[in-house]
Amino acid sequence: MTITNYLTIDVEDYFHVSAFENISPPETWGTRECRVEGNTDLILAILDENNTKATFFILGWVAERYPQLTKSIAARGHEIACHGYLHQRVALMERDTYRQDIRRAKALLEDQSGQAVNGYRAPSYSITRRTCWAFDELIDAGFTYDSSIFPMHHDFYGIPDWPRFAGYAVKQGEQWLAVDAIAAGQQGIREIPITTLDLAGKNLPIAGGGYFRLLPYHITRWGLKQINNKEQQPFVFYIHPWEFDPRQPRMAGAKMKSRFRHYLNLDRTEARFRALLRDFKFGPIGD
Repeated sequence: MTITNYLTIDVEDYFHVSAFENISPPETWGTRECRVEGNTDLILAILDENNTKATFFILGWVAERYPQLTKSIAARGHEIACHGYLHQRVALMERDTYRQDIRRAKALLEDQSGQAVNGYRAPSYSITRRTCWAFDELIDAGFTYDSSIFPMHHDFYGIPDWPRFAGYAVKQGEQWLAVDAIAAGQQGIREIPITTLDLAGKNLPIAGGGYFRLLPYHITRWGLKQINNKEQQPFVFYIHPWEFDPRQPRMAGAKMKSRFRHYLNLDRTEARFRALLRDFKFGPIGD
């Protein structure tokens, strides 16, 4: 039986990314050239060609400026999910600010799409051990699943010892733990982690973003087939509209590491993405 994997699109623009947060604060966003609408339209066209549906984690800031984009995504049968309102890492926000951010974005997306918004993904996958209090806020806001945890080490994100595949985050005292199922009386939320490849006991990124652009496609395909065929598990693949845009404006003042991560192989993303859709079966998380 062919496994249906989860295809996820984080709808944000090139100037929203955390790698540029020091040189691109929110108060400057309105002055920058926005390219998210055209880049997302390209992804939608490719998905239409391949008869594939996905989950779109839409940034509230984008939705507010391009309401027709949310409506178009929903009208084509894709799942609308929430990426927060401002693209700020959870650890950089006060809890009250975070609460307002996710609720503002959720309400906006539900109003535009006419559908319940059940899923959430933190900017830069930034729910970590230090910010697990975010689960309390997500549950209180009405989200039923989260896809923010990256089970690996990274300078911006990661919970390396979190299980690699879908389960639940449940609260025990003041701690949040990963379990396979929620027991009666427990507070919890479905957690769909970003997929990693277990190679010799080490979790390695394999399923999207900069790693998709860095690795030759045949290595990505091999790793993802290992997950489907050997482990018999679906994987979560993620990509951003700006990754399809080699002509996007360059951010002045960006550090060398940030430039490398952001601009590497942008001209190869579209062809690799088309190959990915040919080689694997996908659907939205909500299905």
